[in-house]
Amino acid sequence: MSTEDDVRRLATALPEVTERPCYGTPAFYVSGRIFARLHDEPGVLVCWRASMEERQVLLDADPEKFFTTDHYRGHAGVLVRLGRVGTGELSELLAEAWEARAPKRLRRPPRN
Repeated sequence: MSTEDDVRRLATALPEVTERPCYGTPAFYVSGRIFARLHDEPGVLVCWRASMEERQVLLDADPEKFFTTDHYRGHAGVLVRLGRVGTGELSELLAEAWEARAPKRLRRPPRN
């Protein structure tokens, strides 16, 4: 189970991340590009993915953890129920979201 405090701690530990409000909730940015934000619904995180296909993989894999709404149709973000993900999985989701939005100069080199 993860919390909004876990989101803040993990997101701000990533390189060059800033926090500021977006739609009235805390949001996390890298080089001015948002990669995650706490949703209006308590206990829900909006987390960017690299592609719509990557988003769909999560939606298909575990609808108890991951979902979307009509508002996010056509958007590569997925909604995450924080109470259903552990901090390890949350850390991975945030790192992937950060990498999807970070400028090339900040991203790690591809793995061999």
